[in-house]
Amino acid sequence: MKHKPLHNIYSKDILRKKIESESFERTTISFYKYVIIQEPLILRNELYREWEELGVLGRIYLAKEGINAQLSVPEFNYQKFRDSVDSKKEFKNVPFKIAVEQNGHSFLKLDIRVRNKIVADGLADESFDVTNVGTHLNAEEFNLKLESSETILVDVRNHYESEIGHFEGAILPQSDTFREELPLILDMLQDKKDKEIVMYCTGGIRCEKASAYLKHHGFQNVFQLHGGIISYASEIKEKGLESKFKGKNFVFDGRLQETIGEEILSECHQCGERSARHINCANPACHILFIQCESCAEKFQDCCSVECQEIAALPVSEQKKLRKGKAASNQHFSKARIRPKVFELYRDK
Repeated sequence: MKHKPLHNIYSKDILRKKIESESFERTTISFYKYVIIQEPLILRNELYREWEELGVLGRIYLAKEGINAQLSVPEFNYQKFRDSVDSKKEFKNVPFKIAVEQNGHSFLKLDIRVRNKIVADGLADESFDVTNVGTHLNAEEFNLKLESSETILVDVRNHYESEIGHFEGAILPQSDTFREELPLILDMLQDKKDKEIVMYCTGGIRCEKASAYLKHHGFQNVFQLHGGIISYASEIKEKGLESKFKGKNFVFDGRLQETIGEEILSECHQCGERSARHINCANPACHILFIQCESCAEKFQDCCSVECQEIAALPVSEQKKLRKGKAASNQHFSKARIRPKVFELYRDK
């Protein structure tokens, strides 16, 4: 009997056509749990077999410390998927966070990877108690905390996430990665140990480690938004609460963002006009994530620069020759490295 491969074997074009031909709706969800997993690779293969049969698509990271999952499930298989998750003793009753916006194209394939950590934080976990986390707050409690002058609000996300949306009054560290951000936050808060530190992130997972990290360094009053921005958006809608989040919530899937507030906080990285439209550069050798307004998208054909525009217009065979032997570029816009590049396009205007 021939076994099915435990990984995707189809091209993006084929996968995209398959998604577009689906006659059913999908639900985009996320969940995580810090829990000891004795044999991550064995569990990985088991999950792949079960979830592939259910038509699940997504990106899931497994490690000995737990699971971090973002995925989409056919609506008609949602309960079967819930049952599958609950059947694993490690994940039984883990809370699901349902996406605010659903478009069915959040993921193209099922990708389950075994890693050293479920979030790359650069920390030596054995050096402090990672279970000594901050106090969890629901949306209503979170809003009340923000009304206090004793509260210091910290965005535990990268700059390209907070750029398009954040809570009012939050400290927004300008870091490219979570690994870079933790020592940066610690340094920024060194003289505020007598304050109440309230943290938030996309779905809550980064706050788990960040809050324990701060408590290890002497912060006593540490709080975190339970379930992150995703759960907050659902709860305020359900309970009719005031939303203190402005703009869009960046998400790590094909949608790239969810609309929480109608405000446009960010600017096009090319012309400076108001825009929150994230896009990957159409030059495969670049593929950098940046903000581009509709006008610049038309002008530069979805590319970040004239150089990339010229390369993207070449035959695919020529593009492959140019890419051969070269390392991939940065994955996202970095103010220090990319802004001079894109703005030099307007130097002669």
